[in-house]
Amino acid sequence: MSTTNLETIVSLCKRRGFIYQGSEVYGGLSGTWDYGPHGVTLKKNIMNLWWKTFVEDRDDMYGVDAAILMNQKVWQASGHATGFNDPLVECSHCHGRFREDKIDTSKCPTCGTKDSFGPAKQFNMMFKTNVGPLADEESISYLRPETAQGIFTNYKNVVDSFSPDLPFGIAQQGKAFRNEISPRDFVFRSREFEQMEIEYFVDPDNWEAEFEKWVSYIADFLDKLGLPKDSIHNLEVEEADRAHYSKRTIDVEFDFPHGRDELLGLAYRTDFDLMNIQNNSGKKMDYRMKDGSKTFVPHVIEPSFGVERAIMAVLTSAYTEDEVNGEKREYLKLPEHLAPVRFAVSPLVKNKPELVEKAKEVYQALKKKYGNVMWDDNGNIGKRYRRQDEIGTPYCVVVDFQTLEDDTVTIRDRDTTEQKRQSIDSLVKS
Repeated sequence: MSTTNLETIVSLCKRRGFIYQGSEVYGGLSGTWDYGPHGVTLKKNIMNLWWKTFVEDRDDMYGVDAAILMNQKVWQASGHATGFNDPLVECSHCHGRFREDKIDTSKCPTCGTKDSFGPAKQFNMMFKTNVGPLADEESISYLRPETAQGIFTNYKNVVDSFSPDLPFGIAQQGKAFRNEISPRDFVFRSREFEQMEIEYFVDPDNWEAEFEKWVSYIADFLDKLGLPKDSIHNLEVEEADRAHYSKRTIDVEFDFPHGRDELLGLAYRTDFDLMNIQNNSGKKMDYRMKDGSKTFVPHVIEPSFGVERAIMAVLTSAYTEDEVNGEKREYLKLPEHLAPVRFAVSPLVKNKPELVEKAKEVYQALKKKYGNVMWDDNGNIGKRYRRQDEIGTPYCVVVDFQTLEDDTVTIRDRDTTEQKRQSIDSLVKS
């Protein structure tokens, strides 16, 4: 388990504009979260890094953005409409409802009543809705519980449009929705979340070698997120615990504040999904090798990432406490490429127009180049440093009276708190 306290992370996220409770002004809505200015930037930085790593920097990957609402036949064929269930138990005393596999059923966690739970019932987590003006069986659709099926339904489109060499992958990022019985642990398990998923199509004769490559690719990406290796654990899932379509699954676990839990999954799904589509739609999902040697339905390796879990892992890893000048300091030691603010620019004092004017020039020049640059002249310089530390800003740039003489500024490093002078020209061009 991480030594970082979950309440500490939650408090910092609200205080510094990362994550707020959804609908908070109206009392909130359980399992929903809103991302503030710094949170949405951190989220985009993580998602952009994933996209660049697994799509833009590769020649074997194709991106899609499938609709959230899909024909109900998609979910009937995949088994979600009837089998996407969690075990639900209800306390006979307080009527609290919980996932059976997440509590000690000998005692209600809410009211403390012993032996108050009856047999578990299967609860389907799909959010059901109707499309169009008539609310009948034909108009039923669902808010997608995963992004994977939108990839599988576009497999044939990609093959027909691009004639990719095998192996190749289709990647998607986007919202997913699950009516969780018991949302918990901040954004770790919520009812609305985002996924980053890849379906990697392979020759079944080569799946094991390709699977091992993905184990390595994932490890490299987690390193880019700044996650410490000793907090990451690859759990080989036993056959009895794997999904029925999987012949091998690795759960990549992380030491979160609430304990070791799943960060992402890597599964060998065989040809289960494409064969489901072929059998239910009547359309062939075959892939013909370009040398004509054979025709077959490809098998699939699926690396599946949850954005919110990645955010929690990044924040947990980055949260640091130390002591500066005899006082406790809290800061986020975020990798520079993930930090929501790269530079914070300040005039030493804000009641000197000449300093403010010069600082604005520096701010505009840095913002034009980097984008994620913040103006901060609120409070004294020490308070600004502490505030930027909690945001995770790697560098604070201060324009002082010496700047007016030689066009140099003070650069303060977040991690070491050391300060050095640098010319504005070299800073902007670096």
